Amino acid sequence: MSTLSISPNFAAPRSVRTPQSTVRLTRRGRGVVLIGALALLLLAAFFLGSVAVGSETPGQARPTEIVMVGTGDTLWDIAAGIADDGDIRATMRDIERLNALDSVALLAGQKIRVPVSTD
Repeated sequence: MSTLSISPNFAAPRSVRTPQSTVRLTRRGRGVVLIGALALLLLAAFFLGSVAVGSETPGQARPTEIVMVGTGDTLWDIAAGIADDGDIRATMRDIERLNALDSVALLAGQKIRVPVSTD
């Protein structure tokens, strides 16, 4: 006679188990993946960011005049003297943009472009 016993810690044979697949990247492999991803991102930014916003016809040049800054003059004073609509800050921003000024500081004797009213 033979006896059959079942143990509660029954384990399936190795051939029945599903193999666990793990991808392991080496340090060099991670570097290659990182550089490849950055290259793709750079190419996408280059091609998507190079859209031209110009037109075929040139725009109208804005009428300006040159003003020499006197002693004690500030950008606020100059903008207040030429602001048509009373918006001095907008006129100051226009003067800064026209002259590519980094700050509102002006020097006596400096020549700056100011917008001319077209009224």
